[in-house]
Amino acid sequence: MNAQRSAGKLPGQERRAGAPSRLRRRRRGRGRGRGRSGSSFAGCAEPPADTGRAPAAMDYDHNKALLLELQRAAGTDPEWASYKLGIFICLNCSGIHRNLPEISRVKSLRLDFWESNLIEFMRNHGNLWAKAKYEAKVPPYYYIPKSHDCMVLRQQWIRAKYERGQFLDNGVCHDPCSAGSREGCLWKLGKGRRQFQKRQFLLSAREGVMKYYSKESKVPKAVISVETLNAMFQVEKIGHSHGLQITYITDGQTRNLFVYHESGKEIVEWFNAIRAARYHYLRTTFPNVPEPELIPRITRNFVKEGYMEKTGPKQKEAFKLRWFCLDSQERNLLYFKNPLDAFAQGQVFIGRKDEGYAVRDDLPQKVWVKKKKPVITLVTPVREFVFICENDRKQREWMDALNGVITQL
Repeated sequence: MNAQRSAGKLPGQERRAGAPSRLRRRRRGRGRGRGRSGSSFAGCAEPPADTGRAPAAMDYDHNKALLLELQRAAGTDPEWASYKLGIFICLNCSGIHRNLPEISRVKSLRLDFWESNLIEFMRNHGNLWAKAKYEAKVPPYYYIPKSHDCMVLRQQWIRAKYERGQFLDNGVCHDPCSAGSREGCLWKLGKGRRQFQKRQFLLSAREGVMKYYSKESKVPKAVISVETLNAMFQVEKIGHSHGLQITYITDGQTRNLFVYHESGKEIVEWFNAIRAARYHYLRTTFPNVPEPELIPRITRNFVKEGYMEKTGPKQKEAFKLRWFCLDSQERNLLYFKNPLDAFAQGQVFIGRKDEGYAVRDDLPQKVWVKKKKPVITLVTPVREFVFICENDRKQREWMDALNGVITQL
């Protein structure tokens, strides 16, 4: 010991020098798979480990070229991939996959080094293979989210496929009638938009109704026909990442319910249960209509929403700020005093061009506006509606959306 100290070395220094450093051990183990997780990997080859070794320049360039060649052959644009599932994924979905380390591990195609065994695993699997396996039994009513859809829809779609194995070929596929029946609690925005309250909801595709109850009452507060029932996610409007807007027709008026659930899985299952009930209704009511024509009518989002200012029928009244929602399927432009109002203050039906409907970017004759802002005139056979937009961009967006409804068959 004295000899070690006299040589300028501390006790135990030789031992530490000969042992691998903590950082080196971490690098050696980085990226190693944790084994198979759940039934969703049944029949799937175990993905190779990512050793994390430092690449040579030739290996790096060669393997990157091979990987990009696989990407082009798959016909995909994304620059990210899950090397545990063997699929290419977009930037938005890569963030979701990163939060599911038990089922997916993510790398950048261009920024990360890909070892030869990982590239071979990608070559032997790919998006078409994954689609055939994990989407073998997706029901026709189940909503498959797109890249612009809200996070909870995309997250639960990925979890349903890869984590729960919900659509595997050996899985149970419920018929629309049973899938469209559900009972449970949702938090519903109360009267006066003051607070959300816990309410019991019941959906029955067989009876063709949805009901909800106030507190402990055995009598439903509302009985909603599946015929006019619609649902859409409204995250920003409701102010909750799981916010869902339910609409239906009562006494000739559009009624809004704003609900959420703390569980993302639960709210998405409610959404797809409503879609299942709607699909059952449409399939039963219109048995001869081809399925591709029925699917878009199950549920729908508003084509356009936002604030505009509106004047009255005499076009001499003061302009008032209103929240507008354009429903292209029903060809209605609804307007509300506030975005979270239960009922619309009014609505404008929008017919076709050959029926006398048109959109202009100027004012009707003898109408004068004090504000120097972009305007829209919606021409109908009955009257001309005048709106003021906040800026030129919003004017163009609203005119494009309105023209889209006018020109659709």
